[in-house]
Amino acid sequence: MKAERGSRKAETRKLRSLPSMASITLGTLLLALFPFSATRADSPPSILRDIPYANVDGTAIQLDLHLPAAKPLSPVIVWVHGGAWRSGSKSEMPLRALVAEGYAIASVDYRLSTTARFPAQIHDIKAAIRFVRANAATWNLPAQKVVIAGNSAGGHLAALTGVSNGNRELEGTIGENLAQSSAVQGIISFYGASNLTTILEQSTPHGLKVRVPALELLLGAEPKDAAALARLASPMFLVDANDPPLLLLHGDQDPQMPINQSHELCGAYENVNASVEFIVVHGATHGGAQFYDDTRMAAVRKFLRLHFPPEPGPASR
Repeated sequence: MKAERGSRKAETRKLRSLPSMASITLGTLLLALFPFSATRADSPPSILRDIPYANVDGTAIQLDLHLPAAKPLSPVIVWVHGGAWRSGSKSEMPLRALVAEGYAIASVDYRLSTTARFPAQIHDIKAAIRFVRANAATWNLPAQKVVIAGNSAGGHLAALTGVSNGNRELEGTIGENLAQSSAVQGIISFYGASNLTTILEQSTPHGLKVRVPALELLLGAEPKDAAALARLASPMFLVDANDPPLLLLHGDQDPQMPINQSHELCGAYENVNASVEFIVVHGATHGGAQFYDDTRMAAVRKFLRLHFPPEPGPASR
């Protein structure tokens, strides 16, 4: 298996170094390099690493694709890592239990705030969703339906991606798959932000030490000095009755990302009668294994099955 993974890594590097793709579609090329037969039912889950989904100023932006052993269940999950918008990596993907249960997960990198200010991050994530849809046949993915999920800053970006379906200002023009939809059909936010105009006043002294410099990098200034951009970057101001179902998980002792951020987003959903579930993880701080243990994963699985039930027939699981 190690040799097989090493071979896939080498093939991915070969893909990135190809001089021209003018005469062949990306989907055709990826299908040749990464055939779905590599994930037969008698094989363990696999990871296809460092797949470029867009190129910005000569730099490839990449994702890792976590494939289950058999044909993936619907929906496809797009994972957005945390790191205060300024750090972190697609390699930090804690939902491997869902891959083992049959879900495909695309874990995406995006431009960090040390490189580009908001809304570059959302533009990249939407480009990744369009890429996954455009190349779904390559990996036999059921990409008609996509759930966006993330933790911390990634939870904020996931929520903002989800409630901005069809928002032209946040769509961007990144990548080569602009004809594809970037809309998602579900959102899962682990201890994410929702209102950048209130987050600092809700924060503990420790939280301020983390959030003030992080927001200055993301927005170019503190939220009060970049009010319009802070509102655009706040999911709760974009909520409407047509937004996808939302699952929130947040620790009630979080010193970095105030739990009131999830309360605000939950309230915004309730105000328009949109579907929302809010799980308070009692005693939990910011992150940690308790958010991804059997109890919480059972809640995530329940959310997925409720809103995306398996299709009837022999293929359903």
